[in-house]
Amino acid sequence: MKILFVLNDPPYGTERSYNGFRHANAVAKADGVEVRIFLMADAVGCAKRGQKTPDGYYNVEKMITVAGRRGASIGACGTCMDARGLESEQLHEFAHRSSMEELSAWTLWADQVIVY
Repeated sequence: MKILFVLNDPPYGTERSYNGFRHANAVAKADGVEVRIFLMADAVGCAKRGQKTPDGYYNVEKMITVAGRRGASIGACGTCMDARGLESEQLHEFAHRSSMEELSAWTLWADQVIVY
């Protein structure tokens, strides 16, 4: 099964992206499942390297590491990155600058699309 997760909310301030990563990481553990995660709008901030959070608080950067190690492809909308002044060099090692064209291809690839 191939599942695409599309995240829209910022890494902190709401828990939607946090829950999206929790869900994606849980699904990625299953045998025979391929996961892709597309970050758009404020969710591109999830892919920023060097996040520092208070002790005991979740850290989305660490969640991206888990997803990447489980084989998930993670794309960040380039237009959304530009609008927020986020450079490719600032992205987490498991994330890449992406595009609507790639999101469209991933949507056609997926058996299921889940939006957070």
